[in-house]
Amino acid sequence: MASSLTVIGLGYVGLPLAQEACKSGLEVVGFDTDQSVVSGLAAGVSHIDDIDSSDLTEMVGSGFVATTEPTCIRGSDVIVICVPTPLDADGSPDLSVVKAAARNISGHLQPGSLVVLESTTYPGTTEDTVRPLLEEGSGLTAGVDFNLAYSPERIDPGNREWGLRNTPKIVGGLTPVCTKRAVQFYGQIVDTVVPTVGLREAEFAKLLENTYRHINIALINEMAVFCHELGIDLWGAIDAAATKPFGFQAFRPGPGIGGHCIPIDPNYLSWVARRVGYRLRFVELAQEVSERMPAYVARRTQDALNRLKKPMNGSHIVLAGVAYKANVSDQRETPAKPLVVHLRGMGADVSYIDPHVDSFVVEGKEVPWIVDIGEAVRSADLVVVLQAHDEFLDSTELTAARCILDTSGKFSGDNVDRL
Repeated sequence: MASSLTVIGLGYVGLPLAQEACKSGLEVVGFDTDQSVVSGLAAGVSHIDDIDSSDLTEMVGSGFVATTEPTCIRGSDVIVICVPTPLDADGSPDLSVVKAAARNISGHLQPGSLVVLESTTYPGTTEDTVRPLLEEGSGLTAGVDFNLAYSPERIDPGNREWGLRNTPKIVGGLTPVCTKRAVQFYGQIVDTVVPTVGLREAEFAKLLENTYRHINIALINEMAVFCHELGIDLWGAIDAAATKPFGFQAFRPGPGIGGHCIPIDPNYLSWVARRVGYRLRFVELAQEVSERMPAYVARRTQDALNRLKKPMNGSHIVLAGVAYKANVSDQRETPAKPLVVHLRGMGADVSYIDPHVDSFVVEGKEVPWIVDIGEAVRSADLVVVLQAHDEFLDSTELTAARCILDTSGKFSGDNVDRL
């Protein structure tokens, strides 16, 4: 059984993993190249929503240390890579940070260790990219001298029901022995471990999950546009369809997709498909629909103002919730940003309210933040609800707005126009 762990990358994936490992009694070290992150953690300041200062105090009390020194890797039973995997400007996967992490590990890798990649990526990355770098720098052979596995992260920021411990953990190894070692490790910190046949199946599983969500969200967003033209209450239709006990999973429309996973992961799949001469038409169509939604929300905003006999030009539009999802501060790929671009382009005066976000910059220009909900509502010609934070659902001031365009489906009333 593993007794020591080094987590490479202390962001939304790595820090929760370090926390659960600490709770399970492992000796945990966190490595990050960002000195501000490491200094903040040492001072008890968390930079992610799901871990607060009291959590950090407990982690430090159990022996957790964060550092920028890669020598911390030496002697670890398990090293887990949890670094970002963004897209290049041309839409191809950028594995530069993964490669850098593998090189850092290789110089300190010991025989018998287990190396796991958790960063979301395309099938083949662990074996074709990470493995050669580890072997070249260490002089060791994967599957013989050290164990190599892949386990996709399934972190859902802000989810209070499903966390790292109770969400089943997929693992796949280079060899059956590698898989067994990874299962043993994760079995120490999560309730359920799901082994796959191998590395590529584990890598593909994460892309399949998020591509499924991406396509179905796009479908329901297109239905939202269509149903509005026909005068159909899509939200009511979804609730009715969801009463079927089999064969239907309810997805609900919104202003677009956000976060690091759903807007990004299907592109890994499309990139691999193009390399072998295949087109994933569903994925491409879903991307098109999702990218159109902020512009559609802007048009619906204009329509709502027209009914009030107000022009868009010069009107004060308040966006409620500019994070990419409810009850988090994460702005990665938030659809609020392209929406601001569209609204500004139409002459609107845009500001926002969000108890989780105290700074919101779009195209280099700060969007004014109104702290008080009542003040924002009184000054607004129209409020666009993008994310239904709990603070908004509990606010009688927000529901008293002159006019609300609700993209969340959480509000109702004569002054509310639902997406």
